[in-house]
Amino acid sequence: MYFNDLKGKRVLITGSTMGIGLAVAKSFAALGARVGITARKTPDKLAVLLSEMASAGGEAAFFAGDLSSTQACVETVQAFVERFGGIDVLINNAGALLERRGLEKIDDDFFQAMVDVNMRSALMVTREAIPHLRASAKASGTSVAVISTGSIAAYNGGGPGASLYAAAKAWLHNVQRNWVREFTCDNIRFNIVAPGTVDTAFHADKDDAARAQVNATIPLCRFGTSEEMAPAYLFLASHACSGYITGQVIDVNGGQAMP
Repeated sequence: MYFNDLKGKRVLITGSTMGIGLAVAKSFAALGARVGITARKTPDKLAVLLSEMASAGGEAAFFAGDLSSTQACVETVQAFVERFGGIDVLINNAGALLERRGLEKIDDDFFQAMVDVNMRSALMVTREAIPHLRASAKASGTSVAVISTGSIAAYNGGGPGASLYAAAKAWLHNVQRNWVREFTCDNIRFNIVAPGTVDTAFHADKDDAARAQVNATIPLCRFGTSEEMAPAYLFLASHACSGYITGQVIDVNGGQAMP
């Protein structure tokens, strides 16, 4: 009942050809949304992926671009709007650890790369999307949503060599609070989904011993799955479900952190 209002919604999801982003995209498509997925490179079997999303009941299109570049952010939003006519939901999911580096190995280039992929991408895509989100909210008379992917690392500082990644996620958790104050009058809601330890490529470097050690810190005793993250995004995108929720962080981490 409550998710019926997502049918036909125009949803742009950055960094969404694998992992959490892809699971979220498929979930929106299954509810009849019109979904734009993005990545730096065209994924293998793209036609099959888009066909699967369409057969699930939605509509999907792919937009290539390295969103660590402001120009690519501008062009991606423009291309999405040209394809779908506007934006109702923006999901800032693009981000990366890049590699693990301790403090003494961080140089200017690495610092800038981490800022660009994790902060610039969300900032500039959101900036470009705001006029279209504002127009959508005005036309529909209901709220529209910006949802960003945070992280448990924003609370605990991240694992070894992940200090900049954790700091970028903490920045993302906080910057939305400013945007709430700036754009609430436009009926645009901003919220964060903060995953815990999720079984994606992000943790592919962990062997069985390392995974067991992490599992011991999770009350549910296991890594989460991308599919278990997706419903939180649907909830926050739906005006019927969360029209009075803004400026919040929804933690999906199996009890690993309870801030």
